Amino acid sequence: MSSRMVLRCTNSFALSQPKFNGCFFPLIYHINVSALTRHVPATALSFCQLQASKLHDSPVTVASDVRYGGKQIISVDSPLYDYILSNVREPKILRELREETATMRGSQMQVSPDQAQLLAMLVQILGAKRCIEVGTYTGYSSLAVALVLPEEGHLVACERDGKSIEVAKRYYGQAGVSHKVDVRHGLAADTLKSLIHNGESCRYDFAFVDAEKRMYQEYFELLLQLVRVGGLIVVDNVLWHGRVADPLVIDSKTLSIRNFNQNLMEDKRVDISMVPIGDGMTICRKR
Repeated sequence: MSSRMVLRCTNSFALSQPKFNGCFFPLIYHINVSALTRHVPATALSFCQLQASKLHDSPVTVASDVRYGGKQIISVDSPLYDYILSNVREPKILRELREETATMRGSQMQVSPDQAQLLAMLVQILGAKRCIEVGTYTGYSSLAVALVLPEEGHLVACERDGKSIEVAKRYYGQAGVSHKVDVRHGLAADTLKSLIHNGESCRYDFAFVDAEKRMYQEYFELLLQLVRVGGLIVVDNVLWHGRVADPLVIDSKTLSIRNFNQNLMEDKRVDISMVPIGDGMTICRKR
């Protein structure tokens, strides 16, 4: 076993670099034992199980680079995530939309309640009045934003799937926010280009991107033209189920997100903060 062993499993934990029979173990906590058995010698398994049991009550992750000082961060397992969700103030209309969407094909595309709550809070902190959403699906995140926009607020919601739009419009109506939402049926890039062409550059306060991953860079460049200085662009799925951190994963969507993340790191036009909520969100503030 190499000293830089990688475990490709969904639930993982770190062992703070313990050594067993000459083998170093990875800096990942809360290991899925069934996945672990495929990578760790049987003689070492009991050791790993013992370490995992010690960490059962407080799963944490530690950066592999010792220069971060062994700082521990919480690792969110199912019980803890249930607790987080129980502390989300989800309006009844959003809960109803979430539950209906859960019965539909592609329901995993919907943002989580804690993500939607964060988006709504960012809009409120910013005092945003004009917003854009790229990738609306059935409208959960756009509804969360529309609910906190002032009466004169305006949200352009871009979605290419007609059936999803029907669901979204129904809930906009039930929530009494239809007058705030301008639904654009079609390709998001075309909609953004039309807004620029119509002279709306720098007129938007906030944008949220949750659409085709291979188009992220193009969406971002267009939104940079539409969002004002000091405005926010929030991008979803930047951790892409953890695949971005696995160099062995090289499918087109993963590569696109990985490259997009790297480009953002080097982009002096924005300030950024990658937040490990949901599937990862990066908050960008236009300079």
